[in-house]
Amino acid sequence: MNLRDHIKDLEAKNQLIKIKKQVSTDYEMADILAALDGTPVMFENIKGHNTKVIGNLYSSRDLIAQALNTKKENIIHILSKAINNLKTPKLIEHAPCQEIIEKEVDLKKIPVMKYLKKDGGPYIPSAIAVIKDPKLGRNVCFHRLMLKDKNKLTARLVENRGTHNALKDSKDGLEIAICIGNSAAVLLAAATSLKPEQDEFSLANALEKTDLVKCKTIGLEVPAESEIILEGKITKKTSKEGPFLDLTETYDHAREQPVIEITCITRRKDAIYQTLLPGLTEHKILMGMPKEPTIYNEVKKVCNCKNILLTPGGIGWLHAVIQIKKEKHDDAKQAIDAAFRGHNSLKHCIIVDDDIDINNPDSIEWAIATRFQADRDTKIIPNQPGSSLDPSADHKKGQKTKTCKVGIDATTPFEKNRETFKKTPYPKIDLKKYLD
Repeated sequence: MNLRDHIKDLEAKNQLIKIKKQVSTDYEMADILAALDGTPVMFENIKGHNTKVIGNLYSSRDLIAQALNTKKENIIHILSKAINNLKTPKLIEHAPCQEIIEKEVDLKKIPVMKYLKKDGGPYIPSAIAVIKDPKLGRNVCFHRLMLKDKNKLTARLVENRGTHNALKDSKDGLEIAICIGNSAAVLLAAATSLKPEQDEFSLANALEKTDLVKCKTIGLEVPAESEIILEGKITKKTSKEGPFLDLTETYDHAREQPVIEITCITRRKDAIYQTLLPGLTEHKILMGMPKEPTIYNEVKKVCNCKNILLTPGGIGWLHAVIQIKKEKHDDAKQAIDAAFRGHNSLKHCIIVDDDIDINNPDSIEWAIATRFQADRDTKIIPNQPGSSLDPSADHKKGQKTKTCKVGIDATTPFEKNRETFKKTPYPKIDLKKYLD
């Protein structure tokens, strides 16, 4: 369901907290969202602004599942199916995101927030960016955006990725559309690493109907039901961006990054600004969850994979638990190698049997305690390409981050009596017979 339908659904189920007291975009709203991490919050009275702000909207797997009209256990299968069956979106002429057109740009009228005292400035971390690579076509992704002045933003472009490469190959800059206020389908699609020539909006449309509309001043298409669209150009100019809190809940340093000049704003009449709390649950889920089907698809090639979880403790990025139905003695070892192929930034993975609840840390730890021997069941792979987000990795300027990867086989040994490795439950009884 789109963002507005999801909000209505939350209201109907009493799952949305509304803050009616006046609050400031400078730190106060972020502090409230952090205290309510995992619970959607609507701010209705923002100091100096008329726009409502929604936060923590997709800050649990249950909320994502609710937005996709499914159960959280099915998300990986829905994502995997959509990735393998992309669906070209429909282009329409009139869209809610263009009810108001503002040629006189003032980004300071938007309730862009400051999150923590060390931040380099106010940030938009929740928007998706749309560009068109001359060679590869449309690319949709996330870039954190620091507010510079009334019509300028500074974007963090990760080196040697889609937008960075397209800008580098351009002569005088690159058109960009920045979309704020999006459905779970659009956000998950933007965070998914498809093949360079594949379209993320086709993935969003495979998850749920996602119509597009042409921008008013640039040659790009955007989701018709977004709340706010910023149309502009990534220039060859640079300015300081950062510091800012990263996925690891540690600070990323400041660096020179490209400046975006915004030339037009389109929006709904009663646009809702969608924010995202950097470093906390929603950030981790939206960044990590789209990697689960890519791991799943690789592991599925070598064994009977049942489910994948990028764990909260592993910042939704560095640690995976992989549930398999073991059918051959080397299934777990094959699954370890496949997992690292499926997600290049993955640092540690744990393979468990299909009787282990991967959403329960106690169940995972029990599998390690009873089914794992370190000298027999550990695979250590040193000096591998790793995640730049990992502060413990080996970072050298101009070189790819290096790390040591570890796979843990916490499955039942194939050659042993598997029944002796299973928990024996107590029978369930009807307590009403015994309790008044």
